[in-house]
Amino acid sequence: MGLPPPSARETALVTGASSGIGLEFARALARRGHSLTLVARRLDRLRELAGGLSREHGVDVECIAADLAEAEQRERLHREVRTRDRAVQVLVNCAGFGIYEPFATSSFERELKQVRLLVEAVVDLDARFVPAMAMRGRGAVVNVSSTAGFQALPGNGTYSASKAFVLTHTEALAEELRGSGVGVTAVCPGPVPTEFFEVGRPLVVNRIPRLFWCSPERVAEDGLRAVERGAASVVPGSPLARLFYGPYRTAPRRIAAPIARWLMAGELARGDSAGEALPIDSASEAVEAETR
Repeated sequence: MGLPPPSARETALVTGASSGIGLEFARALARRGHSLTLVARRLDRLRELAGGLSREHGVDVECIAADLAEAEQRERLHREVRTRDRAVQVLVNCAGFGIYEPFATSSFERELKQVRLLVEAVVDLDARFVPAMAMRGRGAVVNVSSTAGFQALPGNGTYSASKAFVLTHTEALAEELRGSGVGVTAVCPGPVPTEFFEVGRPLVVNRIPRLFWCSPERVAEDGLRAVERGAASVVPGSPLARLFYGPYRTAPRRIAAPIARWLMAGELARGDSAGEALPIDSASEAVEAETR
């Protein structure tokens, strides 16, 4: 269990690696000596990042452009990794975007794309790479969930449901693989200042004190430390952050629901304003910058 040591014949595959939390996971793994396979839609940004990481840490970095919401592109990603003859020993699922408006007024296409990226892509990549890790008896999987997955969030319902799925899927997988040499961890941050906010425009973050926010660098470091100690899930940040978000996971729904509705009042009001919804192309610009 824990984070496997770097190997010249193996790689750490990070999705959503061109910005935000995914970028910081790439940097944290490079500092630990891991060769990297970086995945995102924006190949130019990946190549710029790859050059810097190679120069600074002396690791091999490969880049693959892919929109992981598309099944055929996930298949192509898997083929490319295999042809490069490097086993994936660390998998970080970090790509995503969020929709912050009532479901009834949201875009049908965007809602489905969100589920394909946040849920389907995570299951797909875990299914492609975890069995080989288990056969080798070593590996690590990091699936980035969110504190949004601790309760239903009206005005952000598909996102919070998707993150709840990721959390449950990851904790079940961690238990299945206990003793196999493969560590599996769900990382559940609260608000993180990244490009995600610029695209999704969540208003709920204005109601959460900055004391309970977390930097993307801290998310990555706390996430990898959780892998190293064999934790199935972690809320990154200060102990105060864990105290703040922890009760939301266990609170009865009759208590959590009205609190969530109050927190999400700004998002719910978007359903009354024509033209507030972001077009699918704008939302897609953030699919490689991780959620919160």
